[in-house]
Amino acid sequence: MTLLDSAPTAVLDAYRTCEFVTLGRDGTPLAWPTAVLRREDGTLVLTTSLAFAQKALNVRRDDRVALLFSDPTGSGLADAPHLFVGGRAECPDDIRTGPQDLEDYWRTLFERQPHSRAYLAWPMRRLMDWYYLRLVITVTPEQLIVRSAAPPPLPEAPALPAPLPKAPALSAPLLGAVQLAPYDTAVLAARDASGAPVLARTRPVPTAGGFVVRPPDDCAATAGPASLLVHRHDERLNAMRNAVVRGHLTRTAGGWLLAPEKVLEPMGSGRPTDAIRVLRRTQRATDRYLERRGLTRPPVQWDRFRAVAART
Repeated sequence: MTLLDSAPTAVLDAYRTCEFVTLGRDGTPLAWPTAVLRREDGTLVLTTSLAFAQKALNVRRDDRVALLFSDPTGSGLADAPHLFVGGRAECPDDIRTGPQDLEDYWRTLFERQPHSRAYLAWPMRRLMDWYYLRLVITVTPEQLIVRSAAPPPLPEAPALPAPLPKAPALSAPLLGAVQLAPYDTAVLAARDASGAPVLARTRPVPTAGGFVVRPPDDCAATAGPASLLVHRHDERLNAMRNAVVRGHLTRTAGGWLLAPEKVLEPMGSGRPTDAIRVLRRTQRATDRYLERRGLTRPPVQWDRFRAVAART
């Protein structure tokens, strides 16, 4: 028996993505959407390219992680419960250039994200080789919480004092409000009393001092560094968008308030030139990872990837 044997595994397996959180160097929990595969031994496996290796670097420094399965887009499950999994992770500094030992992972990805097969063909593979240079993260679950799929409650915004006469107008909107506005909910990433990361889907309400959030009672969030993640994708894991608002979480009379400090948009904000910028940034980030380890860029095993895609 493993911890996940007590979970609705069919639901977990149906989720196309989950929110995966690691702890940054300064202790800030940072969550990003990712694809995960459940193994028969009860562990969860995910990968990250060298271009987005920060998750792997965070795991090597602090192995406490968490996952939240809360966006059922593409799963075919209209009312899928939210699944929170906390645990420990490991990520060896072993660059995978082929699908060996990860055939099921790549087969699932090629099936659920058909457009990724185009990266295997010339000329795209010249631009996308970084996508197939991967680090493997294995998570051993230690905690499981099953939550209702009902929309999270809307927190009440704190009452603000009446403005003084001739009060100056705000010169700029609340940091992160533009990124969060198109989404009904966001995923709060915080820490519990032990410092381990926790995740919960919430409905942030912008106020003058930050975003008011109301995590569920079983989310053991405490005051400290925190963040809000918003992301979306279509039924075939395409048209992806994501953004993270970093800040500080404090307890207020009416609940919790996240004061924003920084916004991260690794895939851009939807401008036509974002794709070019992202490609340049991913190539540079891949080169930087290899250079710091004194490694040359390894060749991708294109034939092996194409063989897995052909069998999907």
